[in-house]
Amino acid sequence: WKRGAGGALQEREADAGKPRSSSVDEKDSGFETFDRDDEAGGFAHGDGRGRQAELWAAYTDVNRQFADTIVQCFNEKDLVWVHGFHLLVLPSYLTRRIPMAKIGLFMHTPFPSSEIFRTLWCREDLLRGMLNADQVGFHLYEYARHFLTCCRRLLGLNYGMFRDSYEGHNMVIESHGRTVTVTSIHAGIEPPVLQQFLTHPSTHEMVASIRSQFHGRTVLVGIDRLESLKGIPLKMLGLERFLSRRPHWVGRLVLVQVGISAYERGDDYVRTKREVLAMAGAINRRWPGTIQFRECAESEMRLSQRIALLRSADMVLVTSLRDGLNRLPLEFTMAHQDAVFDHRGQRPPPDGRRRGICILSEFASATRVMRGAIHVNPWKISEIALALDRALNMGDEERLRRLQYGCEYVARVTTQRWALAVLLDLKGVPKEDHAGRYSAAGLGLGFRLLGMEQGFHSLDVQAVCRGYRGARTRLIVLDYGGTVVNDEVERRDKFQRYQIAKNQRGRAAPNAALIATLTDLCADPRNTVFVVSGKERAALSSILGRIPNLGLAAEHGFFYSWPSRDFTRRRWKNMLPDTDRSWRALALSIMKVYESRTHGSYIEETEMKVEWQYRDADPEFGYLQSKELEDHLQGVLKNFDVDILRGGASDAGYIEVRPRGVDKGSFLLHVLQAMAKRHAGTGARHPPLAFALALGDDHCDEPMLATMREVGLRARGETGRRPHSALLVNVSERSTEEIDGLFEGGAKYFASDVAVFTGTVGKKPTAAANYLNDVEEVLALLSSLTKLHALDGKFHSAVDLSSAGAGGMAADLQDRSQLLQFTAQMETISAGMTRSSSMTAVPHRGKAADMFGADRQKLLQRMSDPGDAAKRRVSQSISEFLHKIEDEDDEEEDEAVFF
Repeated sequence: WKRGAGGALQEREADAGKPRSSSVDEKDSGFETFDRDDEAGGFAHGDGRGRQAELWAAYTDVNRQFADTIVQCFNEKDLVWVHGFHLLVLPSYLTRRIPMAKIGLFMHTPFPSSEIFRTLWCREDLLRGMLNADQVGFHLYEYARHFLTCCRRLLGLNYGMFRDSYEGHNMVIESHGRTVTVTSIHAGIEPPVLQQFLTHPSTHEMVASIRSQFHGRTVLVGIDRLESLKGIPLKMLGLERFLSRRPHWVGRLVLVQVGISAYERGDDYVRTKREVLAMAGAINRRWPGTIQFRECAESEMRLSQRIALLRSADMVLVTSLRDGLNRLPLEFTMAHQDAVFDHRGQRPPPDGRRRGICILSEFASATRVMRGAIHVNPWKISEIALALDRALNMGDEERLRRLQYGCEYVARVTTQRWALAVLLDLKGVPKEDHAGRYSAAGLGLGFRLLGMEQGFHSLDVQAVCRGYRGARTRLIVLDYGGTVVNDEVERRDKFQRYQIAKNQRGRAAPNAALIATLTDLCADPRNTVFVVSGKERAALSSILGRIPNLGLAAEHGFFYSWPSRDFTRRRWKNMLPDTDRSWRALALSIMKVYESRTHGSYIEETEMKVEWQYRDADPEFGYLQSKELEDHLQGVLKNFDVDILRGGASDAGYIEVRPRGVDKGSFLLHVLQAMAKRHAGTGARHPPLAFALALGDDHCDEPMLATMREVGLRARGETGRRPHSALLVNVSERSTEEIDGLFEGGAKYFASDVAVFTGTVGKKPTAAANYLNDVEEVLALLSSLTKLHALDGKFHSAVDLSSAGAGGMAADLQDRSQLLQFTAQMETISAGMTRSSSMTAVPHRGKAADMFGADRQKLLQRMSDPGDAAKRRVSQSISEFLHKIEDEDDEEEDEAVFF
């Protein structure tokens, strides 16, 4: 196939009329066109529509077919090793179906720089596909560095050194709670295999034939594909420059250039072939016989033919403009090792040939491993000419020493050793065998594997409702932005974020539905509800301050306001005492210096903290500046009681200075300690905490989620289990001591069966036990809780009693027999009344006195006592019978204070 006018694919004349399968060939042609196209403005660029979509579909479909075959052949403990840029999205298809498999991906071509790769419209899909592998390999670190930079700049991921299972360290990328190992190991050749070809009689015959054809001349050889990146024209220009400067070499050397047909390259192949033929013809007209050019198919230049040509040559010339794995210099070195050592390991006598020198482009990967080669910049024609002059006039001692260095590498780094090293790294990837260790997220090519603890599932709304309904004391702690209010636009829009930081724009406001839901939650006296935010207290008060009985915590809990019925008299307190704030002026003066040095950075100030934001700066430079700023601040502020915190990746990077010990986890402990103190002082009026819910969405909420989960585990006696801690903000040492204080002396503030729920918005690595998909699910959950509260005051028929008991009553009654006995008694209370769905309504639960709660035994005894007629007097309405109990408990509720 070749690309004709307008970029259309046209069939070669030689293949016209041949029978073929249209579906397979069309798919193959699209696949080849997409994965090899690199022309400016080519098919790989744009918005993914039209022809681009067709080519991308062909590319992904081929990857999918590979996945189907691999899945059929896969057995447990197998390693899957994928090669080449043709299959970059294959790991995405494999991890979806066999998440327990260890998958390696090795790139044999240079990875483009981020400035080039970012122009692809499918860049995220390709990167996510590669990151779904457990190991990504490159021949050189510079290729790996481009990949790492793309991951940081385009996906906001961090990378660094990580200890492996062999007590060594590997470069890894942190991706959604799992680590992807990045290796840089250059491949080699197999000397025993080449040695067999070198000693074969047919090879000797071919070498003798070539040497006799060019008898008395120095033979330069080049074997390259006919494409522009191989730099064949530059090679010929360098030879022309050398002969024009050193005319005495005319007729004494010859360049044997073999061009491998590259029909799949389309116009690039046609253009390169035309240019090479024209240039070779021009040089031969000036100096006849200087260049021997031959084009052949790849099948006509296999190892047996190649090794004979390399053996007969004196020098090899590689002038690639951009090249990945190129074994030609390694094979050439192996073909001439007999010039250094004979079969006895000794240096043989000179044979009169100037052989064994490689002239190698600095853009080829072999340049890093071939110390003895002469390195040139192919773009600089004079360097190629000077390299030829140096090689042809080099002394035997230096020439043989250079050849010896190359032979040592070829003998040491073989293909077998390279494969063993890569596969050992892949086998050592810390990936659990149990598929439950990982969780999937995303659809299509947005699919990604998340490193989670086993059992990480979406939050069970029914379980939350059961725990909520059966509890008499509840604590609900909610983050604001990203949890109960969707602030996605603010986070993505750089201009809006800057305006908010400079107090030139308000933050996302809650809708009426959220206000109504929070109001209903706070109306239940059994609930203690807090909204904890990083906002300033003035902004938080203006948004949510008019909701009665709603507790607010601003700036991660440093300023807080207890729930109060009278919202007009809201009072703010500090979690920590006011201390010396002279550190602010020092921190600001230092940050302003770095703000002026780092384009895109700015300073954000609040009452409690100062923060240097570099998320809009260049990711690499911003990170380097942040490290320097962090070290500078730690030195200047070491005597102040402050924390210097680093936050986020490249999409939310900042350095923050704030009073020591301020975070949402510490505030949660502060609330729990206050509630425990209230319980200890009032006793039965405030029952032990039986329900707790904490919801957040980002790294600032992790201390709160981790603390809440830790408290729940301690309260239930599950001290052996801990939240998954990889890449998370763990519970601090100070917070751990405060948690211990809640349980000292056998304190019984927490009910033995306390229901604790923690959730994060979005499926991602977290300290929370569960997740909710989005803000809408959070609002739906809170709305469900308010409906349970509303149902408490409504009436139900007797036939609804058993079904309602399955959710709420069953949580209070110790066994099903009690529930059935109680239901039967309720159905026969009224004399002369039969079981009917239209029976006079029964109030399901009271506001504070639950007839299935602490007073259950008293109520059952009152209903079943045959001795006292006054106690057994009932009216035709059961609600009238229960009215006295409700009134008594309502009076008790009115006396309750929050804090």
